[in-house]
Order: sequence, then structure tokens, then C-alpha cells
Amino acid sequence: MAGHSQFKNIMHRKGAQDKKRAKLFNKLGREIMVAAKSGQPNPDINPRLRAAIQAARASNMPNDRIKRAIDSGSPNSADAANYDEVRYEGYGPGGVAVIVEALTDNRNRTAAEVRAAFTKKGGALGESNSVSFMFDRIGSIVYPASVGGADQVFEAAVEAGAENVESDKDGHEIATKPEDFMAVKDALAEKFGEPESSGITWKPKTMTALDQEQASDLLAMIDLLEDSDDVQNVFSNFEVTDEVMERLMAS
Repeated sequence: MAGHSQFKNIMHRKGAQDKKRAKLFNKLGREIMVAAKSGQPNPDINPRLRAAIQAARASNMPNDRIKRAIDSGSPNSADAANYDEVRYEGYGPGGVAVIVEALTDNRNRTAAEVRAAFTKKGGALGESNSVSFMFDRIGSIVYPASVGGADQVFEAAVEAGAENVESDKDGHEIATKPEDFMAVKDALAEKFGEPESSGITWKPKTMTALDQEQASDLLAMIDLLEDSDDVQNVFSNFEVTDEVMERLMAS
């Protein structure tokens, strides 16, 4: 969990939380619309839609915008937008593996934007499945350490159907199969309340260590990628020492 938490902390402190609210809401709304189109526009029977709505509410997206997004994805909607789910893979500075998930109505535009972001910071876009073998596709549910001890969280998670739990001084990360994610999340929410973060993610099997310059370039590349309206998520397998992290925070 240490590498995962370290990456999240760096991204948080480097300003990922300061993205323009409108851009964030547009991305959340797009996911809600696609989720509604991919199944029933009813969150009670559509787990993906329920997860998308929960993510939007966690980011304080107004209810009227959430409703409009659901309506746009409904079968009778006049909204003609049709978004494709696309995954890009490649290597960033220092040979770090990077996975980019996008929702796009123009594959050529999105591919060009993603390629430009990789190239500008010394990375290289690869072929499909060129780096995904270095990651596990999991449902991730993260709770702070304050919810309980490692044994208590482990027992509750296993009972709920989780596959694994990693606990340290920062908290608990519960891993599930993607198809079990919502059921486990709902069960744990009843016991511990809403998690600190949750979602379907790509978890690195191994980490790649970076020096300060490489980490700075990678963070800048991720910022460029996330600035694209089409890019929904960016995952990487980098790690840095505490000394490098301190210098990154100060820069």
C-alpha cells in the first residue's frame, strides 16, 4: 500500500485537486452518461452508474447536473453523443509504465492529445497491452486508519467478499475483483461509513524508482494528460524515496 499511497499523496499535493471545477464536472458527467447508456439508467440495478453517481457526489457535483447526465444517457434521450471507452498504454520518464483511460467521441483527436503529452515529457506511447501486464485490474476501497485495527478491517472485508487487505499506519486498502467491487463497497460502507476513496483501478505489480527530475517530468506529463477533457484516469507504477518526495513537495 505504501507505493500506492505515496503516489496518491504526491498527486494530491502537486495540485491535482485544484483542477477547474467545470472540467472535473464534465468528466464526471461523461462517465455518468456512458454508465447510463451501458446499462439501465437506474443506479439501483446498474452498479457502474451507482459508482459514477457516488463519485460525482463525493466531488460535490450538483444534483441537477447529475440528473442531466443520467437523462442524457437514457434510451430516449435526444443527446446524440456517443462516447467510446479507449485505453492507451506507454512509458513515461524513467521507463515508468503508464495507463490512460479515456472516454471520447473522436478517437483521432484523443490519440493525438495523449501522444503529444507523452512525447513532450520524454515518454513514448506504446501498443495495446504493452504495459497492462505490469498491473492488476482491481476494485480498490481505501479507509483511514481511524476506522479500526487491521484485524477488524480484514475480517469485515473478507466477510464482504474482498480478495485482499493491506494495512499500514496511513490506513487500509481493500482489494476486490472488479465485478465484486460495488457489493463489497456497499457492505463495508454499512460498517465503516463511506470510504476515503474507491474505484476500479490498475494496481502496479512492481514499482519503478525515479529521481527528482524524472518524477517532476512524470508529474508534468500526467498533468498534461489530465488536462484533456477526454482523459478520465491516469495510472502509473512510479515510486520515489522520502528525500525525493520532500524535494518535490518543496519545488
